[in-house]
Parts: sequence; C-alpha cells; structure tokens
Amino acid sequence: MSHIDTVCPRDCYDTCFMSVSIRDNELVRTMGDKDNPVTQGFLCPRGYRDIERMYSPERILYPHKRVGDEFERISWDDALFLLIEKLKDILHTYGPQSCLQLDCIGNMGLFSSQMPQRLFYALGFTQTDRSICSKSGHDALSLHYGLTYGIDLEELSDMGLTVYWGFNAAVSAPHFHRLSVKAQKKGGSIVVIDPRDTETAQSADFSIQLAPGSDVALAYGVLKYVIDNDLVDYAFIDEHTYGFDKLQEEVSTWKEDDIEKYTGVAWGTVVELADLYTKTNNVTMIGIGMQKSLYGAEAVRAISLIPAVLGVHRGFYYSNCQGFYVDMAYVTGESITDNPITVVSQVSLGDYLRTGTCKFVYIHNTNPAATLPNQKAVVKGLQREDTFVVVHDTHWTETAKTADLVLPAPTFLEKEDVVVSYSHKYVRKSKKVVEPLGESKSELWVTAQLAQQLQCDGWVAEDAWDLIEKAFQGACDTGSVQDLKKGGMITLKMRPKNEYQTPTKRIELYATKAESVGVSPLPKQYVPPESGFIFLNSATKKYTHTQFQDVYGPMPSIVFINIRDAVIHNIQDTDIVELYNELGSIKLKAVLSVSVPQNVLWAPRQGKDIEGTPQNVIIPDTTQKIGGGPVCNSTVVKIRKLRENL
Repeated sequence: MSHIDTVCPRDCYDTCFMSVSIRDNELVRTMGDKDNPVTQGFLCPRGYRDIERMYSPERILYPHKRVGDEFERISWDDALFLLIEKLKDILHTYGPQSCLQLDCIGNMGLFSSQMPQRLFYALGFTQTDRSICSKSGHDALSLHYGLTYGIDLEELSDMGLTVYWGFNAAVSAPHFHRLSVKAQKKGGSIVVIDPRDTETAQSADFSIQLAPGSDVALAYGVLKYVIDNDLVDYAFIDEHTYGFDKLQEEVSTWKEDDIEKYTGVAWGTVVELADLYTKTNNVTMIGIGMQKSLYGAEAVRAISLIPAVLGVHRGFYYSNCQGFYVDMAYVTGESITDNPITVVSQVSLGDYLRTGTCKFVYIHNTNPAATLPNQKAVVKGLQREDTFVVVHDTHWTETAKTADLVLPAPTFLEKEDVVVSYSHKYVRKSKKVVEPLGESKSELWVTAQLAQQLQCDGWVAEDAWDLIEKAFQGACDTGSVQDLKKGGMITLKMRPKNEYQTPTKRIELYATKAESVGVSPLPKQYVPPESGFIFLNSATKKYTHTQFQDVYGPMPSIVFINIRDAVIHNIQDTDIVELYNELGSIKLKAVLSVSVPQNVLWAPRQGKDIEGTPQNVIIPDTTQKIGGGPVCNSTVVKIRKLRENL
C-alpha cells in the first residue's frame, strides 16, 4: 500500500493535512497527518469520507448544455466554443459590467479559487463584495485594530482561559477544540457563550446562554465590572490604546439591570465571567457564525475590546488571513488590473440578478442557489432567459441545475493545489492523488483556454508556481516556495501582535475612522425584535455548507424548539410545524429541547424542509451596516403546528 500526502481545501478553520492510502490503484482511506501541530493527525467526519464524495453518483463528469428543461452531454470543444461565442457577443453588446464572476470558497486552494479570478479581473467582470461569510466581522475589527489577525493557534493548548463566544468549535473547528481541551487538562478553563447549549458548551467549565443579539450588552457588562473594580491595565492603556476615556464614559452609562434585561443573564454570572477574565492568560475565540446577525459586526468589535482593557495584545481570534504576508491581491489579479471593477452585494445578489442587468454569470466554487439568502430571488435571477449561466463544479448542485452550460471540475484529490489556511501558519502542497475522473478539467485549465481565445493571456496566464513565488516573497518563516513545490511543509511569518494598522497606530478603543464610514466610534447595542421567534442556524458535523449530502444523506429537516414554547403552541415532539415570514415558509419536524431558550428556534444550516424547499427561502437578504454581511441569525419567524407526524 502506498500513501500520498495532500491537504483538505474546504471552507473550514482547520485546513487539515491528510494522507491518502492507495492499494492496486484504488483509493482506500484518508487519514490525518501529524506533521501539522494544529490539526494534530485526525480528521473530521467529512475528511474521513472524502473518497466516497469523489466517487459520488452526483459527480459532474462531462460537459453539458441545457436543451429545454434537460441537459445534453457535449464535447469540451463544443462547450468552449459555445462559452466563448456567447461571451464575446455579450461583451460586445453589453460590455464587461454586464458579466458577473461568482465564486466563494467551496475549495480554498489558490489554484482552484484565487488564480482563476485573474481572467475575470482582466476582462473587467463585475465582482461581488464577498460579504456572505466573514467580511462584517473583519470590517468591525479593522475599525479598532487595523488588520484583523489574532493569536497564533498553537497558544490554545497553554491558555488559562479560552472563551468560545458564539463559536461551536467542537463542530466547526474540532482541532481548535482539541487544543483547548489539552489546556483544560492542564488546569485551564473553557467558557462558552452562546444562545444554544452547543456541543462545545457541553465540554465547558462554564456556559452562558444569552439572548440572541445581546452580545454588545454582555461585553459592556464585563468591561463595566473590570473598570468599576479598577482591574484595568493602565500602563498598557497609556502605551498601546487610544480613546479609553470615551469607552469608560460609555460603560458608565450601563446599569446592571439594563445588562440583565438585554442579555437574560444574571449580573452575578456576568461578574463570574469578568472575574475569570482577570485572573489568567486568556483568549476569546469569536465565531464567524455569531456575526451573521443584524448587529453582528457590533458584537465582534465589542467583544474584541475586552482583552485590550486587560492589557493583552490581540487577545482574540476571528481569522488570521490578514496576519500573513502572502500577497493575495496579486494572486487574484485584483492589484494588477487597470479595469474599473463594478462591485455588487453578494448577500443581496438575488435583487441584482433579477433586474436583468447581468447577462452572463460564471460560477465556480460556490452553490448560490442554495447558500445565499432570499433564495427564491437568486434562483429566479439565474433562470432569466436573457442571462447565460455557466457553472464549473464537481457535483450536480442546485446551482448547476439552473445553468445553461455545465463544466466538470475535479475534486481536490484529482488535482494539484496550494492551500493557505485562514487560521494556522502551516502550508503544504495539496498533491494530486488520482487522475481526474471522466473529463473533469481544473479551473486553471479552463480559464487558460478562455484567456487564449479571448486574447488576454498576458499576466492572466502566468505560470502558477512563478505566481506563487512572487506572492510568497517575504512571507515564509521556514522553508521556501521551492520546498513547497517539492512537497515539503513551510511556515508563514505572522505579523507582530503588538502592531496596529489604525490611524493612531494603537488599539483604538474609540474608532477614529468610524464616523467617516457612517458608524458609531463605539460599539452599539440595538433593541431586539419584540415579537416572533429568532431563527438560528449553524453548522453540523457531517456537512460543509451543502456538501456531503451525497455521502451522509440529506440534512435532517428538523427544528429545535424550547419545551415551554412547544406547550404554548400545542406542539409535540416530531410534529410537523411551519416556520413562516413575509418571504415564505418551510415545514420541519419539531424537536422539543432545552438546548435553545424560549423564543429561539434552531435548525441545521442550509438544509431543506420535508418537501424539499430550501431553508434560505425565509432568510432575508438584508445587509449589515458594517461590512454588508448577512443577517441570517436575526431572522424573525412565526411558528404554527401543521399536523402530528404519524
């Protein structure tokens, strides 16, 4: 049996190193690789079953074009001819702004996701603001810290206190959680703050269930206790921060009763949390899902100020993608192109698509017909007769089924790539393990063909490894790009934690540039809705967004409801209930539980209801003021019982 090293490229914190075993030219199993100190040699449930997904009957293996309501298999020559002729006509008639390139990070590899963007920047395609994931949190942190990186993840195993705030790490970052458990065994503590009693909360020493959207009030409660009890590190404040007096003034306006009213958390519990913060080295792990609410960016910025007042440089983790020196704008071509680029909201993409402004859409590494909010509008926009949609993907997703032209892409096991984590500093080449199935062609191969035919090859067609050499210049701490190319591991330099890229070059507790972008210099707590249920959704262990349903089956069509709410609405366990609002409705099986508080519902993220209706039909495409991010976890719904599940 032989073994080939590769790297998982999924949209995931952990970016695991893997080893794939091969016997008689067949893939046998995937295992974690211990070379990476953060990912520690084990995989998540998806990683262990990647081979099954590669051989899935849902794979797209050949090019197809739409003929009426059906798809007809065609050759690559015919597919490229159709694509290029259609694109040339639209560019000539409507201009490049009428063409949209749509990607996300279904595969985070530089060869698969970032480098192909060069073609579309060179052509002048409209781009999205890529706000669906973490942008609002990044923009919020940048107001106070400049760049948004935090701790080196290897520090987790030695932390006296790790606070997972809106972050169910046991599910969405199991390797982080394992490091925290190591610290726990050494005497450290894990605290979880979340509206739900999550899997991570069940392993914690202390858990706080707060009302959804009340995070700013809780953060101000912690700061109030620290400031009122003179536990502030004033030497640190004087040397490294700006605006403490204004923060102190804001905190003084908060009363204990107000904090309890907003959060639903007793003041004594707030004191207990604040006391833990002051007694040991600590880090706050801020969840990306937590900031996907109407005022999620405000929550992120408020939470991040706690370690600063206690004298800790960047005592949080949100994402470390800005902490490395890799020049991603060069990789994508964004910093090279001279074209004026139109940018539209990714969150409210449905509104843009259905206007008819967009005549050509090229989609790869994303499944917007299922993952974007206000899903009916997105699908309607993609299905317009005057919009030509090309999807290059590995599987027959909901989006692929809306396309006019479908192109087969290899999975990560079938191609070479380089994956830079947005958390840890370790990089190793993702080696090709097996030849591509069917007629699958990589993203770079397709964009190279298009660039040649459209006569814009130039910098677009730069050799991939030459490009990596330039983008990684000065970025490596140990090893080199040549080592990486040969299959070795390199480590990236991390920016200093005591360096701040704000106008004052300090941690700005009072953000000096906030007013210029139309937001408050200090985090604001907003009044939550007075009626209806807050509908939350988040990740589960077996699925990455909509991926792996071909392996593990459809996501369960369930919704968790507090037992007291169930009594009020005459709902029994397993009854079929309808969640509805002005956008639409979905029908789910009720699960009675104490894991969610009253007036809160929870379901696995991005599943479908019992009739196949996507969850996102009831999720609004409202955007946040900071960063334009989604507000999924501020969705307000009503609930009614439809029938008993006989």
